[in-house]
Amino acid sequence: MTWVQWVLGILTVAVAVVAVVMVWRTTAGMIATIRLGQPDPSRTGPFGPRFATMLKEVLLHTRMMKWSHVGVFHWLVMVGFGGLILALVEAFVEVWNPRFHLPIIGEWGPYSLWVEILGVGTIVGIVPLIVYRQVKNPKRLGRASRFYGSNMGRAYFVEIVVFLEGLGILVVRGAKEALGVFDVPTWSAPVSKALGAILPASPALISVFAAIKVLSAMVWLIVIAAKPTMGVAWHRFTAFFNIYFKREDDGRKALGNVKPMTSGGKVLDLEEADPDTDVFGVGRVEDFSWKGLLDFTTCTECGRCQSQCPAWNTEKPLSPKLLVNALRDHAYAKAPYLLAGGSTDMAGDEVGITGEGAEARLAAIPESARKEAERPLIGGEDVLGVIDPDILWSCTTCGACVEQCPVDIEHVDHIVDMRRYQVMIETEFPSELSGLFKNLENKGNPWGSNQKDRLAWAAELPFEVPVFDGELSPDTEYVYWVGCAGAFDDNAKKTTKATAELLHRAGVDYVVLGTEETCTGDPARRAGNEFLFQMMAQQTAEMLNAVFEGREPGTRKIVTTCPHCLNSLSREYPQLDGHYEVIHHTQLLNKLVRTGKLVPVADPDSATRVTYHDPCYLGRHNEVYEEPRELVSAVGTLTEMPRHADRSMCCGAGGARMWMEERIGQRINITRTEEAVDTLSSASADGAGTIAVGCPFCRTMIGDGLTAKQATGVGENVQVQDVAQMLLASVQRGDAQTPSETTEGDVEQTTETPLTESTTTEPDTASATTEPAAERSEVTTEKNDEALAASAKDAPAETEDGPAKDALLTDSPTPGTEAKPEQDPITGKPETNGHVGSESQAKPDSK
Repeated sequence: MTWVQWVLGILTVAVAVVAVVMVWRTTAGMIATIRLGQPDPSRTGPFGPRFATMLKEVLLHTRMMKWSHVGVFHWLVMVGFGGLILALVEAFVEVWNPRFHLPIIGEWGPYSLWVEILGVGTIVGIVPLIVYRQVKNPKRLGRASRFYGSNMGRAYFVEIVVFLEGLGILVVRGAKEALGVFDVPTWSAPVSKALGAILPASPALISVFAAIKVLSAMVWLIVIAAKPTMGVAWHRFTAFFNIYFKREDDGRKALGNVKPMTSGGKVLDLEEADPDTDVFGVGRVEDFSWKGLLDFTTCTECGRCQSQCPAWNTEKPLSPKLLVNALRDHAYAKAPYLLAGGSTDMAGDEVGITGEGAEARLAAIPESARKEAERPLIGGEDVLGVIDPDILWSCTTCGACVEQCPVDIEHVDHIVDMRRYQVMIETEFPSELSGLFKNLENKGNPWGSNQKDRLAWAAELPFEVPVFDGELSPDTEYVYWVGCAGAFDDNAKKTTKATAELLHRAGVDYVVLGTEETCTGDPARRAGNEFLFQMMAQQTAEMLNAVFEGREPGTRKIVTTCPHCLNSLSREYPQLDGHYEVIHHTQLLNKLVRTGKLVPVADPDSATRVTYHDPCYLGRHNEVYEEPRELVSAVGTLTEMPRHADRSMCCGAGGARMWMEERIGQRINITRTEEAVDTLSSASADGAGTIAVGCPFCRTMIGDGLTAKQATGVGENVQVQDVAQMLLASVQRGDAQTPSETTEGDVEQTTETPLTESTTTEPDTASATTEPAAERSEVTTEKNDEALAASAKDAPAETEDGPAKDALLTDSPTPGTEAKPEQDPITGKPETNGHVGSESQAKPDSK
C-alpha cells in the first residue's frame, strides 16, 4: 500500500467511527423524544396490512407519484440511496485496496448492471430535482413557492451529497476499468467502461475516488446527527415507520373522521374525565401522541401541503408545513427539560422537578430548554407562543394537506386536538363561535332556528313528503337526512326540495325525520368543542338507532345532501355505536339515472356549460368524485377547473369557518369563485354557465362569492346550482314528451314550477356568513399562479388516492352479517359510502 492509501484509509475509518457514534446517540435521543408523547396503542397492529401499506407506498411511491414527474425522479434517488449500500461497503475497502471487489457477486454481470443502473439513476434523478428546486426558488416566487419557509441550505447539502454518491459509484468503477481490474461484461457497465476509456490508469486515483465517496456519506451522517430536526434528511429513515404507524391500519388516509380525544392512550369519557389528571386535547407539545411527534420528525419540508392549502394561498398565516416544522423544532428544543423530568401544570407552575435538590436539577438543564419550556403552545408574539392563534383558526380542515403529504402526516387531527384544548380548557376561541355553540346547544342547529320549522320546506311541495311517524315501514328503503342547512337555509332548501321531488318521481321509498333531526355536531367537533359534539352525536345516534330498530346492517340506509352530515354519520358515529350505510344524494341520483328511473333531457336550445366544484368532505374526505360528474355530464358540458377532484380548492366553510369572519388576506370563497368564473369564461364566448355544487355550505360560499363578483360586472351570466337542481330541470324537460316518446323511468310531472334558480344568484339570507354584496365586492384577489398552475398541470389523470373511474357506492358489506346492502345493478357494489354499519365494521380499500 502507498502512503496515499494509508492516509485516506485511516481518515475514512476515523470519520466513519465518529459518524456512527454520533448517529447512534442522536437516534437514541430522537427515540426518547418521540416516546415523550402520549401513548397510542391503536397504531401497533395488525402487522400484515400495515406492513403491506408501507411497502406499497415506499416501493411504488404511490403518494409521491401524485405529482408524477417529481415522483419518478424521487423514486430513482430513493432506490439509489438504499440499493447502493453494498457499493459503499466496497468503497471502504477500495480505499485500502484498489483492486478489491465484493466476493462472489463483485464481478457478476447482473449485479454489476444493477449497480450501474442505480448509479446512473441516482444522477438522473437528483439533477432534475436540483433544477426543480431552483425553478421554484422562494427568492423569486415568494409565497407562491412550495419551498417558502423550508431550510434551503439543508436541502442543497442533501442534494449535493446525493449527486456525489451517484457520481462516486461511476468514477470508482471507471477508474478500476482504466487500471484493468474491472472484469465485468461491457453490457453490465457501459457508462463506467466509457469513463474508464478517458481516465488514467492509477491505483491512487481509485483510492481517492473511493475516499471521496465514503467521506461524503460519512460527513452527511455527521451533519444530520448534529441536526435531529433536519427532516429533509431524516425522513429517509423515519418515513418507513411513519407510514407503517399511520392512523388507519387498512391504508386509508387520516381523513373523514377526526380521531377520538384520548388521554393516556384511552378514549376519554367526558362524563368521568378530570381536567387535573386527564389530557383534554393538546395544550403542550408533550400532549401530542408519540405518533404526532414522529409526524413532526418525519416532515420532509417538501411543501406539497403548503402549495395546496387554501388558507396559505389566500395570504393567511397558516402553512401546514410551517406549523409542523414549528412543532418539531419546539419539541426537540424542549426535550432536554422533559427528559430530565420537568413538567408544569395548567397554571405554568413546575410540578415535575420538585423537592430536595430541585434547583440543582433544574440548573443542570440547558437554559435554552428551560426557556423553551416556558413558551405557551398557542399564543401570539407577545407571549412567544409556538403557534399563533390566527394560524390555528385559519384551518378549514379541508384535508388538502393530508391528501398530498407523501409521508402520511396527520395535520388535521393535530390542529383539531389543539383547538380542543383551547376551547375546552382555555376557553380561547374566535368570538363568533360563542353564538355557534349556544345555538347548537339550545336550538340543535347552527342558525338558532326553531326546531318546529325543520319541515317548513316540505309545505312548499305539491306532494306529501313522507315523514317518520314512530315506526319505519318495511318498504322504506332510505331515511332522507335533510340536515340543518337543508332545512333552514333558503338556498339549501332548493336542493332539499329538488332532491325530494327527484326521489318522488323515481318511486324511491323514503322518509324524512322532520323535528326528530338535530345537527350531527360536525361544526362543534371541527371547532374543538368535543364535549358539545359528544352530547349531540350521542343523542342523534340513539335516535337513529331507535328509528332503525330491528333492521339488520345493510338495511340501515341514509341519504343526505350535506357532505358534512354524511361524514359525521358514516365516519364518526361508529365511535358512538351508530352504524349506518350513508350515501350522498348525487350517488343515489346517479344510480337512478343509470337504471332509467330518472331520464335527464338536454336543453336543445343551448349547450349548458358547467364546471363542478368538489366539496372537500365529499371528495377528499370520502372519495366521491365520479358520480356528481356523471350527473353533470348528463345535463350539460363539463369543463374542469384547474384545481379539481383531490386537488380541489376549499370553498372556505369547513372546520366551522362557515361561522367565523375571514379578516386576514383574501377571501377563500372569492378566490375559488374567480377560478370557476374564469373556467367558464374560457369555455364559452359569453362566459355563461353554471357552477355546480354538491354541498349546502359550498352553495352558500360560492354563491356569496359570485354575488360579490357580479357586483363588479364579472360573471353576470353565471349561476350557482346544486347538482340535484340541475338534474331536476333536465328531467322536467322530458315531461313535454308525448306518451309515445316516454321512455322507461319517466314519471308524471308533479310540480308546475321547476325548483331551479334564475341566472341571477341571490344572496343567502339564512347564512351567518353572508355579507352585503357591496362590501364583498371590495375584496380583490391575486392568482397563485406558478405553483398552483404547476400543480394542476402536473396532476395525473388517475392517482393512488385520486378519482376512481367506478366510484359509485364503493364498498362491500361487513363480513359475517346475514343481511347485506342492496347491490347496485350497474356496478354490483353495495349502496354505501364505504362505511358499513356493524360493530365489526369493514373498512374501505385504500385507493
